[in-house]
Formats: sequence, C-alpha cells, structure tokens
Amino acid sequence: MEQIERACTSMLVGKDASADGSVMIARNDDTFLPLTPQRFYMHPAWHGEKGKKIKSWLNGFEMELPENGYRYNAVPNVDYKNHGYYEESGINEKNVAMSATESTYGNERALAFDPLVKDGLDEDCIVNVTLPFIESARQAVQFLGKIISKYGSPAGNSVLFADKNEAWYMEIVTGHLWLAQRIPDDAYAVVANEVAIQQVDFDDTENFQWADGIQEFVEEHHLNPDKEGWNFRHIFGSFDEKDRHYNTPRVWYGHHLFNPEIEEDPESGELPFIMRTNHKFTPDDIEQYLGSHYNETPYDPYSKDSTEADMYRYRPIGLNRTQNSHVLQLRNDVPEEQQAVMWLCIGFPEFAPYIPFYTNANDTDPSFSETPMEMDVDSDSAYWMYRHMSMLVESHYSKFVQDNRDYLKECRRVQRRMLWQFDQEAAKLHGEELTEFLTQKNYEMVAKMKTMTKDHMNKLIMKGIELSKLTFDMDKNL
Repeated sequence: MEQIERACTSMLVGKDASADGSVMIARNDDTFLPLTPQRFYMHPAWHGEKGKKIKSWLNGFEMELPENGYRYNAVPNVDYKNHGYYEESGINEKNVAMSATESTYGNERALAFDPLVKDGLDEDCIVNVTLPFIESARQAVQFLGKIISKYGSPAGNSVLFADKNEAWYMEIVTGHLWLAQRIPDDAYAVVANEVAIQQVDFDDTENFQWADGIQEFVEEHHLNPDKEGWNFRHIFGSFDEKDRHYNTPRVWYGHHLFNPEIEEDPESGELPFIMRTNHKFTPDDIEQYLGSHYNETPYDPYSKDSTEADMYRYRPIGLNRTQNSHVLQLRNDVPEEQQAVMWLCIGFPEFAPYIPFYTNANDTDPSFSETPMEMDVDSDSAYWMYRHMSMLVESHYSKFVQDNRDYLKECRRVQRRMLWQFDQEAAKLHGEELTEFLTQKNYEMVAKMKTMTKDHMNKLIMKGIELSKLTFDMDKNL
C-alpha cells in the first residue's frame, strides 16, 4: 500500500477577527503526487451499532468506534484501499469543523524518548475516529488527545478544530505527546508544516490544553533550551534548511498579505504564531492566501521580474498537487441550522473557484461524490473538470490569467448573491424540511458553477487556438 503524505498550509481565524463574526479554519491538502483523485460525500449518522470498527489500509491501526455517530461530510481518496481513507476535512451535524492534518515534524531530541508508533493513529483515519463524535472544538481536542495517548501516532500531525465560538490548533509532535492552543477571538494564525505554538501558559486552561505528563517529560529529559519560559516550538520543533525554504516563507507571506506594515525575514524561525490585524477577514481573504504563490514579490514563479534564483527559492502555497483546498466557516449571523458552510476547491486553488456547500445536507451532487479514478473528457466529474480548467490557465498563464481572474470574481459575486438568497428562504424552514431544502440548494450552486466553468473553458480553448504558431497569413508573408 502506498501512503500519500500531506504537506499542507493552514489558516485559522477567530470570530472577532472576521467581517461577519464567523469562526473559520482552512487548509490546502497537498500531496506528493499531482493527481490523487478525491470525492466529496456526506457520511450518514449511525445509532446503536455496537462493534463498529475502523481499520487502516496503510498500517496496523484498528479501533472500535462508539455505537453512535453524527452525520458529517468529508473529502476522502477515491482509491482508499491503496492510498488510505484520508477524509481530510468536514463539519458534523453539531456544527463542529475539523481539518486534518497539517504535517508537523518533531525534533530528534524529543523523539528519542517518545518515538513514533508505527501502528498508531495516523492522518489516514484521524477524521473517521474523531469528527462523528465531537460536540465542540474544545471537547474535540480532549477526545482526540485521549486516542493519541492510548494508541500513539506514527507521524507528527497537527489538527484544526472550530465551532461557532472557538478555533483550536492541536500539534501532535511525538508518539504520544500533544499540545493545543485556542486562537484568540481577535486574532488569526497561518501555519506551514512546522511546530507553530510558542510560549505556553500552563495556568491558562481556557487557552491551552496538553497531554498528561508533558511538562514532566520535558524536565526529565532536559529538552527546554531556553533559560526562561516554556516555548513549545523551541522544545519540540525543528529549524533547518528545509524549514527555511519549504516552510517558513509560507508563513511569512501570510503575514505579508495581512500585516504589510510589519517587516519580517521569510527565513526566520521566530515568525509569530498568533497574529492580529485591523483587517476583518472574509472567506475571500483566506482563499487568496491559499491560492497564492508569493504574488507581487521577487519569489513569484510566474513573474517576469523574478530572477531564476528567486522564483524557485521558496515553495509556493497553492500547488498543482493541492488535491483540495477548503475553508470551513461557522457563521454567527444566521440561524444555527444553516450556520455551517464548507467552501471547497478541488482544482488548483490559484485558478479554480471555492464552492460553498451547506453542511446541513443529506448528500452531495454526484459530480462531487462519484469521482472516477482517471480523467474522461466526457465525464461529469467536478474533480477532473476543475483540474482540467486549471491546467488550461497555467499552460498559457500570461495570456489567460486575466480572463481567469475575471471568471473567479464573477464566481464569487454569483455565489454570494445565491447564498444570501438561499439564507433568506431557509430562515423560514426547520428540521428535515430545512435539510432537504439546503441539499437542493447545494445542487443548484454546483450546477451554476459548472455552467460558468464550462463557458470559461470554452473561451480559453478558443483563445488558445488563436495563439497557435502553426499559422500563416498570406498577405503578411508575401
């Protein structure tokens, strides 16, 4: 079996830092292969199923699940028997959001005394064993923490949780040790494959949670390198050449976008985790960051002004191997039953739209839930359509990028108008009637985006034909 590792970029936003009071968590699911087909589906709730188990297709992990589980949506691999489940992200019927995982690398000093557990709970099953059973973001940290303490982890993984009140970032750094921090309501954070959490206050249980015995572990093995304080990043993290070129620049660019007044070194290992800005965040801001490639800096691989050395110096945020990018939004300005929206992009996040889905729904459109393993030009698959469209744009970037930006702007305008209209109608409904209504509105959104995308692709193809060098103008050449 081949394990498809994730090397992702994440963002979290507190409710007072957003324009409408939403709590938002978001992440790019990046694999090491450009094509790892995924589907978007709704897992139904279950009740009274004793003996229900989950077993990893990638290692020896196996666990009995609780007999009751909430409905939730997820974005797993299609070929799960070879690549593992990797359900990645979703929101359950209690309006608790989870995105997992951000690959995180503990250092060898800590791992020497608490090694990774080969058959422990890894990213391939982490959503399956957590999201159906959690009722708040705070409780989710403890729920997953107990599983890690019992079964161990075979990799460093970080997990994002959110509900309408709080966003939490949890870092699993050794075989059994973890720590989580709540993002302050007026703050945001961006993370990129490094241990992110910094100073920890063990007296502040409102904002920190941790594995039992972690302080004693650090003291016993002399792992704290600082004379003062208890800096989780310094104790458990790494900082080497890979970090400086692959990881920290992505954090730097997020700060550059949202706090342009602050000057930072893109290779600094001390970039802050918790950030504040006067700017109020919307899903658009997060989408811009997750689809970025150091735009308007010397490190942009598409810029004609970048030198060869600079344009490939740092790993971009949005990639062709981003299998899905998502923003999980818990809104506080609408009734609770229509509160949760998942913005999902399954093309390249630079070139493809993020489509909003109400998660209080019974199923997903077949174009999302029934992804074939290989591309078929006649297929109705959303995964393949949006990747096809993304490839078209990138193939003639300088000629197509403005057309693509105009298309994305129009997608956002249409989506927000439709969502607003849907919200007005939904406010009159409740229970199963509302769930069915929101399910149908998701279908309508998918259909509208499909029509707009196919029209955009047709225009790009026609424009591309005119760019062919295999042409000859008789009047000009005689």
